[in-house]
Amino acid sequence: MEKIRVGLIGCGGRMGGHMSSSFDHMEDVQVVAVADPIEERRVAAAARYGVRRAYRDHSELFAHESRETLDALFIAIEPTAHKGVEEAAVEKGIPFLVEKPMTLDPEQGRRIARAVAEKNLVTAVGFQDRYLDLMEIVKAEVDSAPKGGLVYGAWIGGIPGPWWWQKKSTCGGQLLEQNVHLMDGLRWLYGEAISVYATASRGMVTPGVDGVSPEYDTDDHSTVVIRFDNNVTATLVSGCYVRGSRPFCGLAISLKDRVLEYHLRNNLVIRTPAETRDIPRRVDQTARLDRAFIDAVRAGDPAAVRSPYADGLKSLELCFAANQSMESGQAVILR
Repeated sequence: MEKIRVGLIGCGGRMGGHMSSSFDHMEDVQVVAVADPIEERRVAAAARYGVRRAYRDHSELFAHESRETLDALFIAIEPTAHKGVEEAAVEKGIPFLVEKPMTLDPEQGRRIARAVAEKNLVTAVGFQDRYLDLMEIVKAEVDSAPKGGLVYGAWIGGIPGPWWWQKKSTCGGQLLEQNVHLMDGLRWLYGEAISVYATASRGMVTPGVDGVSPEYDTDDHSTVVIRFDNNVTATLVSGCYVRGSRPFCGLAISLKDRVLEYHLRNNLVIRTPAETRDIPRRVDQTARLDRAFIDAVRAGDPAAVRSPYADGLKSLELCFAANQSMESGQAVILR
């Protein structure tokens, strides 16, 4: 089988996940080019795969690479670094998988989505939980149960290490940068939202203290209430102020005849009057995401991906709407 020639843009932490889960094991994939502004990272990635074509940034890569040399791109860069990257990939007709958040500018995202549609290009967004076996079970349970009910979702912990994470202007806030995974999960389960209302708070985290950046200005925690069809209301909370033991993270879904407790990327507990089942995670969701994308590229089938760019953008836009509600204090009616 002819190998899919892949280029990597951004060789930091998240791309490391794709490397260890996928590229190190995929016999039908060959990494042929890498790009990263940090020399140590691009040199290490190039050495890992025996790559000679290592570039300082995406502009340099695109100056030398084309659809004839690359079959696909994996893009894992900082939220503020999406400056012409996806646009150049679309112009050259190179399919791409991009990690979230794909942009901090919703209008840029819409332009890219339109351009992707015009070329019928295979794309994917790194919403890995759509490929998680536990979330597949949750979706089957929700689809087969009587409609309606309450959903509680949470992603609560401390402050991640990257510099850009601590400023809302460079990450979009925890909801958009991190908890967008659960927001996307809610859309995957329940479809498009009717409305969103959100609040946020600051003051629990002190800038410049205990390793926190003096420039820290993002929300310490936020709460979003989302209305869906079929009498479903979801409350999604985010928090980055917690140190030590971690509170519940995941989704708790109360149906008429059962309760589903999805513990984030770990296990799923299903409670009914007759029994309690505890199901552990058994798959590497990043490997399944990457495999689906590579197979879609080989087949030339954009529909073979569970979260193509246009659909992933809808999850991001729901977070933008929640941020708008936080700032205005008003609910945002979406349809």
